[in-house]
Amino acid sequence: MASSSSYSNPPCAACKFLRRKCVAGCMFAPYFPPEEPTKFVNVHKIFGASNVSKLLNEILPHQREDAVNSLAYEAEARLKDPVYGCVGAISVLQRQVLQLQKELDATNADLMRYTNNDYGRRVGYDPTSGYPVQYCYGGDSEAAGRDGTN
Repeated sequence: MASSSSYSNPPCAACKFLRRKCVAGCMFAPYFPPEEPTKFVNVHKIFGASNVSKLLNEILPHQREDAVNSLAYEAEARLKDPVYGCVGAISVLQRQVLQLQKELDATNADLMRYTNNDYGRRVGYDPTSGYPVQYCYGGDSEAAGRDGTN
C-alpha cells in the first residue's frame, strides 16, 4: 500500500518525465509543476535537462523563474519554427506593427482631411487665398455653408 505522502507531493513534470524520484530539494520542481508536463518536455527536447540544470545553478535564484519561462517560450517557438524560433515570431509581429502604423497614419490623415472639409463647409474657404470666409447672413448659417449659397 502506498503511503499518503506520495499523494500529497506528486513528482514535478521533470522528474516524472525523466522517471526519477522527485526529492524535496528538486531544482526543477518550482518551475515545472506536475500540471504542466509539456512545458518540461519541450524544454528538454530543445535544450536538454542537463543544460537546463546547469543554467539554473549558474543564475541567481530570483532570476530562475524568468529564465525558465524564457526557455519554455523559446523551446515552444523552436518546435514550431526550427530555423528561426522566437525570432521569426518577433519578425512577424514587427511587420504587423509597421503595417498597422501605416494604416493608423492613413486613417488619421483621412480624419484630418474630413475634419478640415467639414470645417470648410460650415465656415467656407476662399479658394484663391485659402482663408476662411464666414457667412454673416441672417437665418441659418449652417444651411448657407452646406449648400454653398449665400
